[in-house]
Amino acid sequence: MPYKANHAISRGRVERIDMTSTTKPEPSWRDVKAELEGFDRAGLLRLLKDLYEVSRDNQAFLNARLGLGAAPLVPYKRMISRWIAPDLMKGQDISVAKAKKAISDYKKAIGHPKGVAELSLFFCEEAVGLLLCCELEDESYYAVLVRMFNQALTAICGLPEAERASFLERLNHLRSKASQFGWGVKDAFDESWFTVVE
Repeated sequence: MPYKANHAISRGRVERIDMTSTTKPEPSWRDVKAELEGFDRAGLLRLLKDLYEVSRDNQAFLNARLGLGAAPLVPYKRMISRWIAPDLMKGQDISVAKAKKAISDYKKAIGHPKGVAELSLFFCEEAVGLLLCCELEDESYYAVLVRMFNQALTAICGLPEAERASFLERLNHLRSKASQFGWGVKDAFDESWFTVVE
């Protein structure tokens, strides 16, 4: 049976979905899977096309999962940059959760260890860049930076030894810049660095 927007397949028949009903419990993956089993190939492709077109997050996920495009990390880096180092002069908000979600989304889409290391390190670079140009009096932002530094260090050390050098060089560069911040950031960076690297 072919797929049509706002329609579902039930017992071999295409039925219009009641979008106003609120008495049913939230559907689970099991419910979705059961409905998808009735779709033919063309219907599934149209559904995937609709999902692809509805959001950039879906596009980034599918492109990364399918290995499409020359730079699968670009949309994730764009999201990290937007939310961890926004343009404060334009009134853009900081959202640590949305920046971290970019890394989580990449892990779900493809999760290549080198990509996770790159995104974690990029998160730190963007945060340090913001702190160098703007003074933030937000202890939680500094705490997130320390946690992400540790996450980046762990991800980098999980890579084959031959792939670590350039990542560690970039991370060490950030460590040296941390002396310009308060909140114990430099001490925390040093503690992690000397425990793992030296």
